[in-house]
Amino acid sequence: MAWFFLFVAGAAEIIFALSLKYNEGFTKLWPSIITCISGGASFYLLMVSIKTLPLGTAYAVWTGIGAAGAALAGMYLFKESTDWLRLVSITFVVAGIVGLKLTHVE
Repeated sequence: MAWFFLFVAGAAEIIFALSLKYNEGFTKLWPSIITCISGGASFYLLMVSIKTLPLGTAYAVWTGIGAAGAALAGMYLFKESTDWLRLVSITFVVAGIVGLKLTHVE
């Protein structure tokens, strides 16, 4: 269950990052509410997952999901660069997440 909570925490982190773009410095109500809820949910679920997962593994996976997801969402939603080096770099982040998951022994 800890891995499930960790991946949901990562998804909430992506929503958190995206909502930061839309809330325009907390000047827009609904995006600001989404920022607070998704940020709180992300931290809470990370906290739940580190009760059983190693801290370093959980934190690296959480930040990796958030970073890769936000970068990909930025490419899609905000027409950010899709340069090949950027895509390769995101692939390395995802490979690191997969590697941490595969090497974790419960």
